[in-house]
Amino acid sequence: MAGDDPKEILFLCALQNAVKHGGVPQAGAVIGMVMGAHPELRSRAKDVAALAKEAIADVAALSPEDRITTLQSRAPEMFAALSEKHEHKKVLPDLEQAGSGVAMRFAPNPSGPLHIGHARAAVLNDAYVKQYGGRYILRIEDTDPKRVDPEAYAMVVEDLKWLGLGITETVTQSDRLSLYYDLCRQLIERGGAYVCTCDNEHFKELKQKKTACPCRDQPVEKNLMMWTKMLDHGYHEGEVSVRIKTDLANPDPAMRDFPAFRILDAPPHPRVKAHVYPLMNFSVVADDHLLGVTHVIRGKDHIANTRRQKYIYDHMGWQVPVYRHYGRMGIEGVVLSTSQMRAGINDGTYTGWDDIRLGTMRALARRGISPDAVRNAMLAIGIGDTDISFSWDNLYAENRKIVDPVANRYFFVPDPVEITIGGAQKHTAHAMLHPSDAARGTRTLEFDGTVLIPISEISPAVTMIRLKDLFNVTITWDHETPSFTYAGESLADARAAKARIIQWLPVQQATPCTVLTPEGEMTGACEPAVKNELKKVVQFERVGFVKIDSATPDGIRAYFTHK
Repeated sequence: MAGDDPKEILFLCALQNAVKHGGVPQAGAVIGMVMGAHPELRSRAKDVAALAKEAIADVAALSPEDRITTLQSRAPEMFAALSEKHEHKKVLPDLEQAGSGVAMRFAPNPSGPLHIGHARAAVLNDAYVKQYGGRYILRIEDTDPKRVDPEAYAMVVEDLKWLGLGITETVTQSDRLSLYYDLCRQLIERGGAYVCTCDNEHFKELKQKKTACPCRDQPVEKNLMMWTKMLDHGYHEGEVSVRIKTDLANPDPAMRDFPAFRILDAPPHPRVKAHVYPLMNFSVVADDHLLGVTHVIRGKDHIANTRRQKYIYDHMGWQVPVYRHYGRMGIEGVVLSTSQMRAGINDGTYTGWDDIRLGTMRALARRGISPDAVRNAMLAIGIGDTDISFSWDNLYAENRKIVDPVANRYFFVPDPVEITIGGAQKHTAHAMLHPSDAARGTRTLEFDGTVLIPISEISPAVTMIRLKDLFNVTITWDHETPSFTYAGESLADARAAKARIIQWLPVQQATPCTVLTPEGEMTGACEPAVKNELKKVVQFERVGFVKIDSATPDGIRAYFTHK
């Protein structure tokens, strides 16, 4: 129990925070916890702030496993509070007119694989279909051949399968061109669209003046004739387009008579032979109507498109879906531009679409991020209209909840240095495979006088270390040369001396290991049993979670997941 000692209270609160969230807590968070639970300390704010720094430093010196065992032994009631499972179902806001079920769609371009920015719309739509029941349509929007990567058709499907979404049907827009052509003809017949041969710059000038172009009042028959000529290759790219009639007095020039179809002579489409292509605002409305989409969830950057699309609905006399627009989600720290990623792959900067420096779904999977974690993070963000910054820490926290209970623990020694420890007899360490699951058993590490430890742990300021699950070691310095001596097995002595508890390896049991991180490589050695964890996530104690990617006679290769 913490008792009345402020330092002990602060240490335990910092410890509980570290066990719950991972990493090292901020001083403000710990002080806030303490002041809330112990208002009698508020009059000693300066003292509490100073003691908080010491308490956090003490917690930082402990390995994640030691934090758990220390909290269990020194404050079992605080550990029990963390262990209680409180299932908070993430509930999204209700959708209007959804009582009889929904039909929703996720509509990516096949320009490359999906990335973390796509996940929000994909997951939120899926959650609403699960909440209300109904259909979830994957619509591959490939009517701009300049943005089509033939390999991306399969990649998009694979990424959604990895995410575990409940897609019920898939359509590809390039298979539906004849439907769009027929609807365009109907729209022209209704007087809702016209074929325009005006030069783009001239049309822009007229639009700014809220003035109709000469083509706008052409008879329907002439527009239909020109539309047929477009389809029959009677025009070339840039000569003609189909425009939707809107309100020329609209205060937003972008709303005035926007284009719906264009001619593209190059590049050729990889799936169809076509000359005339619908623009997004037309094909989206056509498919949402034909496929029976009832609700559309998309970003605020599409609000202008929603307004444009309503003109088409009105012209055709169709029911408008229910729209919800969420705020922008800024994502920093990774490249998300498909063109930049492709350029980096082509010039050798990246190894492929699953390079862990990228933000693609396949890169996250290779790192050991669970699709459940991605879904949970997106549901936590929700569909609010406030612009936000995506937090990688929140994603990692969600993933940690998933991997921490199942990931076996091992030692990895980065930048190892071999040391000889005097005065020590042979010892056998039995380190737990998982600190919370004794049934999994232990790893056996045989000490016979020499070990590998991280070179970063040795400096003249360090006089004692503890080899985790083994014993204490004192360090004495003769100028710049250290010597190492056995100092007993008491964990209490190590803590009293504030000795760092570090990972280590017997030289004869060390297997070469490389951990690839977004910042570069960590080279070192790990336990040989790690080779049995291929394609699984494990925790390298004091380093972080990693996914074991390969195991060969030359060693083990792993990808860093997160702390």
